[in-house]
Amino acid sequence: MAKYLITLLLLLAGLAYWMDWLPKGETASKDKTPPTVVATRMDIAPVLPLSGEVAPAFQVDVKPEIGGKIKKIHVIAGQNVRKGEPLVTIDDTDLLNDRASAEAEIAGARLRVEKILGNFSRAKQLFAQKLLSREEYANLEADYQIAENELAKSLFRRQTVDDRLAKTRVVSPADGTILDVPVNEGQVVVGAASVNSGTNLMSFADLSRLLINAHVNQLDAGKLSVGQLMEVHSPDSSDQDYQARIEFIAPLATVKNNIKGFEVRGVIEGNRESMRPGVSVSIIVPIGKAEGVVSLPVTAVFERDRKTVVYVLKGKETECRDVVVGLMDSSHVEIKSGLTEGEEVLMVAPPESAPPKKKKT
Repeated sequence: MAKYLITLLLLLAGLAYWMDWLPKGETASKDKTPPTVVATRMDIAPVLPLSGEVAPAFQVDVKPEIGGKIKKIHVIAGQNVRKGEPLVTIDDTDLLNDRASAEAEIAGARLRVEKILGNFSRAKQLFAQKLLSREEYANLEADYQIAENELAKSLFRRQTVDDRLAKTRVVSPADGTILDVPVNEGQVVVGAASVNSGTNLMSFADLSRLLINAHVNQLDAGKLSVGQLMEVHSPDSSDQDYQARIEFIAPLATVKNNIKGFEVRGVIEGNRESMRPGVSVSIIVPIGKAEGVVSLPVTAVFERDRKTVVYVLKGKETECRDVVVGLMDSSHVEIKSGLTEGEEVLMVAPPESAPPKKKKT
């Protein structure tokens, strides 16, 4: 019984279709009115969204100028220091022994100089009285000069030791903050020299001036200029935004994350207590503003035959019209000419439309 009922329903549905009891799909689609929008005046303020990272304007790795064992670390990570304050002291026992040896050499050299000087002074008088031969006088003069040179060498050695002793006390290069201390007391470190990079004692930065580093693709880089303001937002401070001002745009393009663009650097202005180096930030750069201009949604503007056009609704007719566009944000575009306020345009391009017509002036 059920089999016969299903067959009967199928026959009735087919009969209703052929007798136009049900609307056909083609007829229904023709009766639909395409969506339209009216050109209105509004403010358009396009922005360029970027991503970047916070970095201190001045940051250095503090390294010792001489090698040795760390005797004392005077700071911890996060500590603020003033210029000249001690950071690390390197054990100076061996250098103090060298200095004592140099002092002994200086004392001996001075005694030799004094002794030879006395002999040379008497020889000088005798030579003037022609009581001493020129050869003997020349030998005594040479001995005196050699003793003077030995004393100078001893003094220079002591000065060298004193310079190395001064370098066992590593001090802060400027006012700033200690970012990281990767060494421990008792650890043997290597001095930085031309043949090696030396041991990194700590990272130091001046956090009073922070930078925003960003990479802008080559298509958008031309929209930026030095001195332009940037709005910076950090995920760590959701309730506060910061302002930065662009101070540098690289003259040479580079590739980052497979995107060719230009390095852009901005300086954060104002209070920045919750901003920390190394955090990622989102950036908004205003790139213009047009107030009270005729505008349309970007979806109502089309490209046709390398021209920008809109489809203006005139009663039941549609006119394809050339327009000149200006600024554009994420949703609307400025219409500089070709359309007036209040005109109605299609949101979708008609499947078959006449060639674009020039607007009559």
